[in-house]
Amino acid sequence: MAIVLRYVDTHGLVKEIFVGLVHVMETSSSSLKASIYAFFAKHKLSLMQLRGQGYDGASNMRGEFNGLKAKILEENNSAYYVHCFAHQLQLVVVAVASNHLGVVNFFDKLSTLMNVVLASCKRTNILREKEKERVANDIRCGLLTTGSGLNQELSLTRPGDTRWNSHYRTLLRLEVLFPSVLSVLDYVKKEGTNGSTQNKAIGLKRYLNSFDCVFLLHLMSHILRITDVLSRALQRKDQDILEAVSMVNSTKRKLQEYRLNGFERLLEKVSLFCVKHGIKLLKMDEICANKRCQRDNITNQHYYEFESFNTILDLIIIEFGDRFSEASTKLLDNMAALNPCASFSNFDVSKLVKLSEMYPYDFDDNERKTLLHELELYHDNVQHDVRFVNLNSITALAMLMVETRKHLSYPLVYRLLKLALVLPVATATVERCFSSMKLVTTDLRNRIGDMFFNSCLICSIEREALANVTNEQIIERFLNMGTRKGQL
Repeated sequence: MAIVLRYVDTHGLVKEIFVGLVHVMETSSSSLKASIYAFFAKHKLSLMQLRGQGYDGASNMRGEFNGLKAKILEENNSAYYVHCFAHQLQLVVVAVASNHLGVVNFFDKLSTLMNVVLASCKRTNILREKEKERVANDIRCGLLTTGSGLNQELSLTRPGDTRWNSHYRTLLRLEVLFPSVLSVLDYVKKEGTNGSTQNKAIGLKRYLNSFDCVFLLHLMSHILRITDVLSRALQRKDQDILEAVSMVNSTKRKLQEYRLNGFERLLEKVSLFCVKHGIKLLKMDEICANKRCQRDNITNQHYYEFESFNTILDLIIIEFGDRFSEASTKLLDNMAALNPCASFSNFDVSKLVKLSEMYPYDFDDNERKTLLHELELYHDNVQHDVRFVNLNSITALAMLMVETRKHLSYPLVYRLLKLALVLPVATATVERCFSSMKLVTTDLRNRIGDMFFNSCLICSIEREALANVTNEQIIERFLNMGTRKGQL
């Protein structure tokens, strides 16, 4: 189990640091809780100091009654739980990709295409050479411009099952490399080593040259382009919960806007792509070729606009509302009053007082009475201070309060800010820690003990902190550990 602590430092910066691995014998919630207790006790910390906890969606972690979240909340009701936003975003896209038959078929074909085209170095080289020829020909015809950084060599990339933003890169590459991919499929069809591979190449080429494939390619590419911005933002260590919720709502609004006004633009883009690559266009007023559509006299226009475009976008918009339930909680609704956007337009004293009541270990009755007057003075002060005019997040507000030393003038307001900032947004830092294990456990170091492994991992991950430790400090500590025969 990897443990990462999130806190606000003396400069008002949000920090997420990896503090170590804990070897657990089982992954039950009781065992995990006992391991966390032991780890905190070892480092002279208390779970009563915890103000937020974040995991993925496994039942032993976020279970309502017996999960680790629930067991910690039983003892500390101020340790509010946030389901990893990045994980929820992935589940949103996965839900769409698994609940619409057209999308399911599209990604199945995409997976098969990667296996066929990238099956050998020879096919990869053919793809690369065909793309070079195409680029050179387009430059000669004046379709492409030349210059520094333009027309870089590209290749298809395999999407990862757990990283749906990697599917976005794959779809972008497929759009650009489309004619070269068809050339590789032609080669496999003619020169394939077995009939099964040749049949796959024939079926894939037939599917890629269909209007249905091009339509879904551009639709899913656009949807993933919208969600990719949110996905990359959620990977930041200093991302605060209010900004994350704001970006989730913005993404949902963009998807709703695209659902209302995007079909004609998508159809135009698909038509241009089909004309460019010689793919047969469909007449929208004709009966769809699908057997069910023919039985019900459904036109191509109705099928692609209502049964594909609208249905897919409705699925993803509904999933956004269901998955990101934190966005509508009372806690975040009160925290939103701290947001400095638009000259503190969301500021509400009553909500911030209610927020302080949700943290009984941080504010007593006397402090809440003081907080009420402090908030009114704080609001008037920052509204008339030009340095606080263009702030757009509570992260920037906390840093500026420290810089202007207003955190000393309004300590209770700053305490509220810190409580909002320490709420975890995503578990991306934890995922990076697990990825770093592969770099530490090499073939020559595949049997190192837990303590040494933990120390190596901390040095590998927390390089910024390690850079502040000098060689002299290391030598001095080593000498103080015991008597040495020689002098270093």
